[in-house]
Amino acid sequence: MIKKENSKIDFIALEKEVLERWGKEDTFNKLREKNRGNKTFSFLDGPITANNPMGVHHAWGRTYKDIFQRYKAMRGFDQRYQNGFDCQGLWVEVEVEKELGFNTKRDIEKYGIAKFVEKCKERVRKYSAIQTEQSIRLGYWMDWENSYFTYSDENNYTIWSFLKKCYERGLIYKGDDVMPWCPRCGTSLSEHEISTEGYVEIKHPSVFVQFPLIGRENEYLLVWTTTPWTLAANVAAAVKDEIDYVKVDNEGKTVYLAKNRVSELNGDLKILENLKGKDLIGWEYDTPFKEIPVQEGIEHKVISWDEVSEGDGTGIVHIAPGCGREDYRLGKEYDLAIIKTLDEAGNYLDGFGELSGKNVSEVNDWIFNNLKEKNLLYQKRTVSHRYPVCWRCKTELVFRLVDEWFISMDELRDDIKAVTKKINWMPSFGLDRELDWLKNMQDWNISKKRYWGLALPIYECKSCGHVDVIGSKEELKERAVSGWDKFEGKSPHKPFIDEVKISCSKCGKEVSRIPDVGNPWLDAGIVPYSTLKYNSDKEYWNKWFPPDFITESFPGQFRNWFYTLLAMSTVMENREPFKNVLGHALVKDSKGNDMHKTAGNSIPFEEAADSMGVDVIRWVYAAQNPYSNLLFGYDSADDDRRKMLTLWNVYTFFTTYASIDNYDPNKRTPVADRTELDRWLLSKTNLLVKEATKELDGYQCVNVMRKTEKYLNDLSNWYVRRSRRRFWKSTNDIDKYHAYDTLYESLVTLIKILAPIIPFLTEKIYSNLVRGKIVGAPDSVHLSDWPEADEQLIDEKLMKSIDTVIKAVELGRAARNKAQLKVRQPLGEIHFFTESSEEKEVLNSLSEQILEELNVKKLTVLNDMNELAVLRVNPNFKALGPSFGKDAQKVAELIKNLDAEQLNSELSKKGSFTIELESDAIEITNEMVTFEHEQTEGISVVDTDGMTAALSTLLTPELVRQGMVRDLVHDINNLRKEADFDVSDRINMYLSMDGELLEAVKEHETYLSNEVLAESIKYDYEDGEFNQEIEIRNNKVMIGIERTSSKSKA
Repeated sequence: MIKKENSKIDFIALEKEVLERWGKEDTFNKLREKNRGNKTFSFLDGPITANNPMGVHHAWGRTYKDIFQRYKAMRGFDQRYQNGFDCQGLWVEVEVEKELGFNTKRDIEKYGIAKFVEKCKERVRKYSAIQTEQSIRLGYWMDWENSYFTYSDENNYTIWSFLKKCYERGLIYKGDDVMPWCPRCGTSLSEHEISTEGYVEIKHPSVFVQFPLIGRENEYLLVWTTTPWTLAANVAAAVKDEIDYVKVDNEGKTVYLAKNRVSELNGDLKILENLKGKDLIGWEYDTPFKEIPVQEGIEHKVISWDEVSEGDGTGIVHIAPGCGREDYRLGKEYDLAIIKTLDEAGNYLDGFGELSGKNVSEVNDWIFNNLKEKNLLYQKRTVSHRYPVCWRCKTELVFRLVDEWFISMDELRDDIKAVTKKINWMPSFGLDRELDWLKNMQDWNISKKRYWGLALPIYECKSCGHVDVIGSKEELKERAVSGWDKFEGKSPHKPFIDEVKISCSKCGKEVSRIPDVGNPWLDAGIVPYSTLKYNSDKEYWNKWFPPDFITESFPGQFRNWFYTLLAMSTVMENREPFKNVLGHALVKDSKGNDMHKTAGNSIPFEEAADSMGVDVIRWVYAAQNPYSNLLFGYDSADDDRRKMLTLWNVYTFFTTYASIDNYDPNKRTPVADRTELDRWLLSKTNLLVKEATKELDGYQCVNVMRKTEKYLNDLSNWYVRRSRRRFWKSTNDIDKYHAYDTLYESLVTLIKILAPIIPFLTEKIYSNLVRGKIVGAPDSVHLSDWPEADEQLIDEKLMKSIDTVIKAVELGRAARNKAQLKVRQPLGEIHFFTESSEEKEVLNSLSEQILEELNVKKLTVLNDMNELAVLRVNPNFKALGPSFGKDAQKVAELIKNLDAEQLNSELSKKGSFTIELESDAIEITNEMVTFEHEQTEGISVVDTDGMTAALSTLLTPELVRQGMVRDLVHDINNLRKEADFDVSDRINMYLSMDGELLEAVKEHETYLSNEVLAESIKYDYEDGEFNQEIEIRNNKVMIGIERTSSKSKA
């Protein structure tokens, strides 16, 4: 039997109850077993970094992942359900260093690399366990005993096989380059690591410096830089050939700079000569630190560079190839001296005079004072600009000349593009964005001078320089000449892997592995191969590759995970690593700011789950346009919570009456015998199934939510309200059971559609409506099959008719609101106007429904709205301004004088209207005007979507009396609720009132009794079980009510 459900709901308690039941009944594994051996749906999880507890922002992507896997499971697909944890890299190292109180790499080496690596593993194990519990709380169904970890042997050795393929194609090389470098972490960062979250707005001291020109007494190039520390490594100054430069007398000194930057000069000035940039090429100058040893023998000249800008600075750029990536490339082009400047910690190397040994972060004042002593400092200025920082420890990066290992991307570029085009990108602009990244990407820096990470299997012979790359554990064992016994049985990490030495394949000398570890994006990029057992079980890999679907945050991953997946799969098999990708935007706080712990605006996952419930969180994420940033806040989620409460209220309404009447859902009536209203709802229900299936097949969850929310509104505010009396009546006639059957079938179908989205609430409802009630039904909604749309029940004409009625009712309510008249107050007449003959037919044929909903006595369909209101046209200045400029006001006056009816008709037919003038013609379009009906006294007019409602607001004495009685009904039913009477309880009522209200009540006593379930009404007041004084339109009323089942009064 269906039990009556409490209308009050505690989402959090409900969720914990359902979680416990799933665990006890092993529901997830029952689902896996049910679908085992069926057609496969292969989902690949982008690994979450196992380094900290989840924040609420992590739940967006994980909600999508669970929704689509649950949906596919209801469609019967066999799945892997494998979660992933990202484990290796700087993000973990930095946190472990904080735990241990370390500040430099030397602290790690002193502590011991083996112990440090184990600490990193411990942290990963700790937070992967925490994230697992959090994900379970979210309702995220995964095979948690089979999660993959990127530090696993399988993952690391599969990356080795990838690197071996790169090596065999000649793509791996060791090169010197100027790389973004974190002096605190002592490692470089690759281009795609800093391109997403690596730039912040920082204020820096900038300096304008005078470079003395050789052979031109008292003449200087004026140079500007925001990185004063790089001046000691200057080797050239760059100008642009076609920029206009000037020679300026400035307070007795002659300086050269771009003409457009003269405003940067201080004091009196006089332009002596105009030049082009090309006129300065080849001029020699003295660098400001010419005295330091590293500058000895270097000739400093002006060179040409197309990238010079006159938008800021002076139009003359100081070039230090050892301190900047663009400078480095320019240095290679011109064969300039390249001065290596900093060590791993950001300290100046030997050869920089007094600067040697000083840290780059501490030298600005020394440099400014030195320049000032030499009379080369022109001025200092603080600037705010976007500058790269280490995305893990937030230290400002420097650009440092280093030896690193790279994968050459030029040979792969076109192949990766071709693979990328085979994939379905959502949003569609994702393809263009990814292709643009591939077009401009540089060689991939794959090495890190750190400790916890992939051991790069690169062996560089110190004797002959030959490089070997090992492609597997088996190959390493075969080629090992020493150390294998010390390594065997351990994971391929530092320091144990470094015990193994091999013989150089060229000269035969013993060779050690390079000390570097791999870029951590190698770890995540290989997972379509490692997790699907590419090297160990090709049959399994062929079954599940390529994955059907992935989803992650697009802004963060199109340069990172998506890119590495594409690049590595292109090398491995020249195939797409996934078929469909849904990239979602970012979660920000309620004010639109990025969420950060340091800003104090991040929301821990548990806090949100225990405050609002995870079903509400999931609804918020599912209903959000995935391509727009989501502003997350508790207040903003209230609207979604209310929508869930609408579902709950409809359900509790049903259970209230179903429990009273012992409704049996196994004995249902034929649909063909049911009312038009029932068939309308079933048509809407089956249409929703059809549309939701299509949208989820296309991974468009937001569209499902929009359609479902509209359906919920129709279900609650139309079907249930229109059917209330069918459930209320005491007789168990066939009409009541038509209503029961229709609402039952629609609720069960709806919760199946919503089951992947809000798994807890739907499970709770299912357990009362279906579990143990329907013969042969599964024990869980999540073990149910996805509903199939019955096309024969989808009646487009019927839906259009009822939708027209709803539209008319909404217009009528809007007219009431405009006149400030509640629906409880009966009114005499409402008029409708529409051009549509179909709508006119519906308004006439279904007028009784409209009148009942609006509490109006008469409905008239007009042929001409001017019978009640005059159409007015108003100019829209926002559209007129851009089109007519200073003449917009004149055009507005012309519009006001037009025949509004004629203009509206022409715009409706043609979309434009031409005003003929003596010498010109003006075209008016829809967006340039708005129309409104100017209502007459006693009429409230509202229009929308081609339909107009004109409501008579005249109140006769009879209408007033009816309104008073309806107000009394409303208040008495509220008293019943306050008294906690059951909806089926019959009552005796005692009233004390007089005057017009007493007259109205006696006149409509039968109506009052029916509406409040009163068996008797006595006008000699006595106290009942519940008593209260109320006021009805300035009339005081004393009311006492008691249930007829209570004891008789003494």
